[in-house]
Amino acid sequence: MDYRPALEQAIIYIEDRLGEAIKVEEVARAAGYSYYHLNRQFSAILGESIGSYIKKRRLASAAKALLYTNKKVIEIALENGFESSESFSRAFKFNYRISPQEYRINRLDTFIASKSKLHTNVLDHLTLNVTIQPTIVMFPETKIAGIRGQTTLKDNKLSELWQTFNLIATQIPYRSIPGRGFGICEACHENSLYEMSDEVIFTEVAGVEVDSFAEVPEPFVQKTLPAGRYAVFTHTGSLRALPQTFQYIWGTWLLNTKEEMDDREDFELYDQRYLGYDHPNSKIDLYIPLK
Repeated sequence: MDYRPALEQAIIYIEDRLGEAIKVEEVARAAGYSYYHLNRQFSAILGESIGSYIKKRRLASAAKALLYTNKKVIEIALENGFESSESFSRAFKFNYRISPQEYRINRLDTFIASKSKLHTNVLDHLTLNVTIQPTIVMFPETKIAGIRGQTTLKDNKLSELWQTFNLIATQIPYRSIPGRGFGICEACHENSLYEMSDEVIFTEVAGVEVDSFAEVPEPFVQKTLPAGRYAVFTHTGSLRALPQTFQYIWGTWLLNTKEEMDDREDFELYDQRYLGYDHPNSKIDLYIPLK
């Protein structure tokens, strides 16, 4: 059964009343389903409950207002459905690890706080291009040889980095068979996930798995991914849509899961399922480190 029309109706109802005292039962009635049935589908398809979506969208709307208006915190709180500045501040700090006042002072439109409205293309992406619930795995220590480049989420240069790497990759000795590729995100040490935005510069290593670092020539760098627990999401289709997958992971899954992120680096894994940058059936796995 196609639940998309009901979900779209629910989202329209919520977005039109984001600053009001919305009851989830009213949302369900507007979509033509019982609360239990709609909430189950909402969680299964979109990765969070109706109540969670409402709360996270209110907080994201408030975060924008903190940065782009001069309104008082209490005014922003009330306009986004919170009963007081105290309840708003508690919810904001719980999700973003920083108070509304500090967020405003920092003037950083963080990636994790940019939970946007679920437009049709986002719904399509969540239903077709990303696994909503990750697989939790133990990943063994792995050696990677590759090249390092800089990029931002806004001006993504990872495609060029991989093109450069692929031209010289055959110079790497002791490559593992079947030769999995890895894209390792090296966020700047001073920037935690809660400080990252579309414009923050970070480094990425594009490389392949090797059995040994012996005789690895310049300009290649050596990286060792430590063993540990990871949440693994699978992204399907063009890598142009990869930012949407990360937006779901950081803006929905992370804010709803009971898992805690570890400070190890996250990475993308490319194996025989990767069919090309724009291939609609291509698949890569995204590994998020967990404690």
